[in-house]
Amino acid sequence: MTLYSDPSRTEATASAADAPDEGLRRTLGVGRRSFLSTCTAVAAGAVAAPVFGAGPALAQDADRGNPHEPGQGGQILVPADKRGIILYTVRDATARDPLATDLPSGFREVFKQLARHGYRQVEFAGYRQHANAPGGANLETVEGARLLRSWLDEYGLRAQGNHGFIPPSWPLTTADLDTFKKHLEIANIIGMDHMGTGGDPTGSSYRADWDVAADKWNALGEIARREGIKLYTHNHDSAYGFLLDGGPLDDQGRPTRSSGIRKLEYFLKITDPRVVWLEMDIFWAHVAQYKFHTYTAHDGSTRKNVFDPAGLVARNNKRYPLFHAKDGVVSTTNGMGYDMVPFGTGVIDYTTFFSRVGQRNYHNPMVEDDNSPSATDPAQSLREAKISYDNMAALRKRRR
Repeated sequence: MTLYSDPSRTEATASAADAPDEGLRRTLGVGRRSFLSTCTAVAAGAVAAPVFGAGPALAQDADRGNPHEPGQGGQILVPADKRGIILYTVRDATARDPLATDLPSGFREVFKQLARHGYRQVEFAGYRQHANAPGGANLETVEGARLLRSWLDEYGLRAQGNHGFIPPSWPLTTADLDTFKKHLEIANIIGMDHMGTGGDPTGSSYRADWDVAADKWNALGEIARREGIKLYTHNHDSAYGFLLDGGPLDDQGRPTRSSGIRKLEYFLKITDPRVVWLEMDIFWAHVAQYKFHTYTAHDGSTRKNVFDPAGLVARNNKRYPLFHAKDGVVSTTNGMGYDMVPFGTGVIDYTTFFSRVGQRNYHNPMVEDDNSPSATDPAQSLREAKISYDNMAALRKRRR
């Protein structure tokens, strides 16, 4: 395993309790009153609820008079050509039988509707649709990719990625390598700059397993780079939990305590920045902020380290070309701190997040809501896609 490092990167391993008040307040994006309340909760030994900033500006609250986008004012945080959606959000629509409904169904009609909403980018979550839709059920072929590209071009859309095939084998089997190369060919035909997966590099908490995952991803990333594709991995909350890398060993010889470095932070450090990229799911990163705020250090002491999603991106900006932009409302009962809702209707402070990470012409945020499809309201997912688009388009940098 080769260790890669970025001289501009700093480790997020210091105890949050040792941070200056102003620094922590700025990190979390909270006001003085919220900050003092948070400190009180921490002093009591528990974080009982997520730390929230002000909610994002909604479409109806947008300023006026921006020459770049008529009727809107202030600096646009997500440029029009960067507003995207992962098709998993509208998976019920692509899977619908066009012979049984008047609603958009299949990739082509869904692309048409998303373009009407204003979207300019999509991220795939596989290439299957209803068998009665144009092109048939399975478009995971060269011919299917050409059809998809023609429909994307027809409606002025661009594909920016796919949650698709990452070989399960390591070392790679010949069959897995061939399938991986086929997916790279499909990605190139469709016109993607990026190709990735919807899962974490490994579900383990142990450093040795992340070392193996890094070796695998470095190798896969190099193969992808030779084909002109940036390979990316996606996160859920667990990947921003703390790495187990020291302290006493358990009965299987595995470490039981942590240095305070988070698993994906370690992955960033030991993977080659020229070939391995990441897509931050901002919702799950905030769930990690809620869940993983203390750890047991190698010496047995309990230490605090409040996760700062935007800070991690800012320190590794070019490693994060893609985001999943999903929103949440407070939940004190589900163990995650948040319930998913359409973008712009929750409490995650996207105005602050996008302002802090900057690089607005580099990042590609994809709206996602796992819960948009409805068993009783077949029009819901595409309707909520429009709500999410309008709220993303309305985001403006706050005037100082």
